[in-house]
Amino acid sequence: MLWDMDGTLCDTEPSWIQTEYDLAAKLGTEWTQADATAMVGRSLLESGDYIRRRWDLDMTPRQVVDMLHDSVVDRVLSEEIPWRPGALDLLESLNDAGVPCALVTQSWEVFALPIVARLPRGRFDAVVTGDRVPRGKPHPDPYLAGAAALGVDPTACVAIEDSNTGASSAEAAGCTVITVENHVPIEPGPRRVARPSLLGLSPVDVGALIRPALG
Repeated sequence: MLWDMDGTLCDTEPSWIQTEYDLAAKLGTEWTQADATAMVGRSLLESGDYIRRRWDLDMTPRQVVDMLHDSVVDRVLSEEIPWRPGALDLLESLNDAGVPCALVTQSWEVFALPIVARLPRGRFDAVVTGDRVPRGKPHPDPYLAGAAALGVDPTACVAIEDSNTGASSAEAAGCTVITVENHVPIEPGPRRVARPSLLGLSPVDVGALIRPALG
């Protein structure tokens, strides 16, 4: 099982969005809901480049990302982590069933690892962050790396995603994808199975999804 983090495992997207608005106000520039929505699912360097151009900043995309991280890490880790409905139950039940799980996130280690460390229950056997892959989502690299970290073929994996960008990445890697809409609409796709939430989803349900894909 390959898990997205922001918006899927935990609802950190509002913290990212509020940080973007706060920085725009601090810099005396504009930021809109359309801008915020456009950032969902992007790699952080792509987001940094978008902000750099949007605000006409004399900074590199990496410098913009570092600026964002400084603010959003403080914001998220100073509060209770907003775990998504059903996520911890599913993660724990997959652990109990012996199903290997990896976190595959666009976020970088500086943000992702502290969140993983605060899991109240459940665990990940591997963590793949956006700063550890050559190309971010929607390229297949993150999910290929996640499957490799677990020592399995990506076609034997189910991914969970909350964005089209992430779902496209998982599909391109060969995974079956459970999509759970959160902040942005998700389009249907041949390897996508839409669910309203993760509540009530069991390892048996996950296994039923992967068997048809394996033939």
